[in-house]
Amino acid sequence: MRAFMIVTILLVAITMALSLAHALELPGKLRLKEATYKSVQTIYYPGFTVGGFAEIGGIVALATLLYLTPYPGARYWWTLAALVFLVAEHATYWLVTHPVNNFWVQDVAVSKPAARFFSMLRRKQSGDWTNLRDVWEASHVARAGLAMLSLTSIAVAATFFAGE
Repeated sequence: MRAFMIVTILLVAITMALSLAHALELPGKLRLKEATYKSVQTIYYPGFTVGGFAEIGGIVALATLLYLTPYPGARYWWTLAALVFLVAEHATYWLVTHPVNNFWVQDVAVSKPAARFFSMLRRKQSGDWTNLRDVWEASHVARAGLAMLSLTSIAVAATFFAGE
């Protein structure tokens, strides 16, 4: 169980690292002009998309860990909190970030799997590019905060192994 806890922590940490990387770019990206910003947006694919599999892995690992954790107990509640925060982080991607991603990649040649991925939950995005930028950037700050709360929660849960 300890080894599985370590793997789970690593998956959540990867998720947090990716979203935190986006959040840390915010001050610099806000200074970019439209053409430069749109150009920069395309560098994230496929790297961050591939890294996104850690989010799914983290959710599955946390759910499995929660199932295996004795109820009731502090470790159970901290694991549940970690799962809730990570699910909220992932939901933020699909409900807020992903629809705006469709705007950034609409004129970019992507592979067939990438085209299928970006077509999921497609919504027509319109409006000023700065509004879309602000939504995209704010969603990543929110995701970083939620992922950090998830990582903190699972790290606290892991401390309860010390007494065993």
